[in-house]
Amino acid sequence: MTQGNSTEVTGFFLLGFGAQHRFRHVLFIVFLLIYVICMMGNIGMILLIKADARLQTPMYFFLQHLAFVDICYTSAITPKMLQIFISENKSISFVGCVVQLWVYAAFASSDCYLLAAMAVDRYVAICKPLRYPTVMSRRVCIQLAAGSYVVGSINSSVHTGFTFSLSFCKSHAINHFFCDGPPIVALSCSNTDINMMLAAVFVGFNLTFTVSVVIFSYIYILAAILKMSSTAGRKKAFSTCASHLTAVTIFYGTLFYMYLQPRFNNSQKNMKVLSIFYGVVIPMLNPLIYSLRNKEVKEALKVIGKKFL
Repeated sequence: MTQGNSTEVTGFFLLGFGAQHRFRHVLFIVFLLIYVICMMGNIGMILLIKADARLQTPMYFFLQHLAFVDICYTSAITPKMLQIFISENKSISFVGCVVQLWVYAAFASSDCYLLAAMAVDRYVAICKPLRYPTVMSRRVCIQLAAGSYVVGSINSSVHTGFTFSLSFCKSHAINHFFCDGPPIVALSCSNTDINMMLAAVFVGFNLTFTVSVVIFSYIYILAAILKMSSTAGRKKAFSTCASHLTAVTIFYGTLFYMYLQPRFNNSQKNMKVLSIFYGVVIPMLNPLIYSLRNKEVKEALKVIGKKFL
C-alpha cells in the first residue's frame, strides 16, 4: 500500500466523535455498560440454549448463531471505540484496520442472512407444521447457518480487498470511531468509482434478497394465521413470531435508514450515530427482545434460576 508515489501506509488515526473530549468519560462509562450487558446477554443466551433440552429446536439453533454473530461484530468495533474515549493514542495499525473492517463486515452481513433463515424457519413451522421436522432438519439448519457465514465472508473479503487496494495520499485520519468502508474510501486519491459501485451492488443485493425472504415469509405466515379458526392458535402463532419480527424491524429499519436516505441528509455525524445504534446498541437489544418476549426462554430462565438459588 502506498501513499502518493512510494510512502508506505502503516496505520490510521480514528477521530471518533467531535465532542468526545468534553464528555469522553461519560461516553466511556455508557458504552462500556452497553458492551458488558451485550456480552452477558448474548453469552447467557448461548449457554441457556445449550443447557435447556426444551430449547433444542431449529429456532433456537439460529438464535444461538445470531447471538454469536452479535458478539463478534460488536466486539470488532466497541473495544477500540472505548479505547479512543480515554486514551490519547487514537491510532490503529494498517493490519488492525483491515482486520476490523473484515470482521465487522463479515458478521454484520451474516446477521442479515441468519435473520432471513429464521424467517424461513417460522414460515415452515406455521405454514407446514406436519413437514417441519423433515424440512428444518438438523442438516438443513447447519447448511443455512454455514451459508450465512460463507456469504458474509465472501461479501466482506471483496469489500475489504477493494477498499485497501486504494492509494491513500490525502490523510490518515479516519472521520469515524472504527475502520468503516466509506470514511476510508474518502481518504483515497485513487479512482473510487468501482468501490462505490461494488458497495452499492453488495449492500443492495444483501438487503433486497434477505428482506424479500423475510417479507414473503411473513406474508404467507399472516395468511396462514388468518385462516386459523382457533383464537388460541392465532395467539400462539403470533407469539412465536413476535420476537423475531421485533428484531427484524429494528435491524433492517436501521440499515435502510443508513443506506437509503437522501445523500444530502447523509452527514458523517449522522452516520456515526446510526453506526453506534447498529453496531453497539442492537447487539445488546437482541437477547433482551428474545428473553422478554419469549415464553419458552422465560421458563428456561426460571428453571435455571431455581437450580442456582
